[in-house]
Amino acid sequence: MSRLANAFQTNQTNLIPYLVAGYPSVEATIDLIHLLAEEGVTAIELGVPFSDPVADGPIIQLAAEKALSNGITLSDVFAIAQTVRDQGNTIPLILFSYYNPLLSYGLEKVAIDAEKAGFSGFIVPDLPYEESDLLRTQLEQVSLDLIPLVAPTSEERVAKIAATAKGFVYCVSSLGTTGVRQSFASNLDSFLQQVRSSSRVPIAVGFGVSTASQVQELRTKADGVIVGSALVKQVTEMEQALCKEDEKQVALNTIRGFVKKLLS
Repeated sequence: MSRLANAFQTNQTNLIPYLVAGYPSVEATIDLIHLLAEEGVTAIELGVPFSDPVADGPIIQLAAEKALSNGITLSDVFAIAQTVRDQGNTIPLILFSYYNPLLSYGLEKVAIDAEKAGFSGFIVPDLPYEESDLLRTQLEQVSLDLIPLVAPTSEERVAKIAATAKGFVYCVSSLGTTGVRQSFASNLDSFLQQVRSSSRVPIAVGFGVSTASQVQELRTKADGVIVGSALVKQVTEMEQALCKEDEKQVALNTIRGFVKKLLS
């Protein structure tokens, strides 16, 4: 069993938060990772900022733009993870990246460097399952999981994708980009049941999850719940304070309060 799959058995919070690496700063990202780990989340997705994030809504797009303007690169994301590990944090980390930065970096090198930095797996939202063999092979060489995404429209592909998944299966709750939503796909329950019946690894649901009530509802239907835009929105509201030493702790406490509500 991979480290990610095992995390679902050893951690019962079911929460997988998402952060944009380097936003609002490298130091703030490190602080936020430690905060989330202290609250006992199952794993953390660390997003590589990209100029054309086709799967992301406006909240994450803006955060990525600001991280890029700060000069954040894939190498910086690895450095953030390495710093966290050097500071004794063992929370499972997932690299969330579009495919182009990985190709530019080199697939063999990106797998090796990610493993050295302490990542446990990858999520690549714009890489179709049918075209993922090359990256999957490189990741398997260093015992990292390539986590597949499946959507309610995946239909007959669901069984094939889920049956070969490692780490966990990322179930997309709704069509479209990430972002805060009031409701999900009407067939979400049957879709999650379909994925679970085909999968040998845990399933997690994300895209649009933003409130404690949504997390509580979905955690009864899936092994993990992914929260991205709603958390990044909290970081955005605390952006300036997180970068000021005399205001940082108050900002972190505010974000911690939001995370505690999601876990309550």
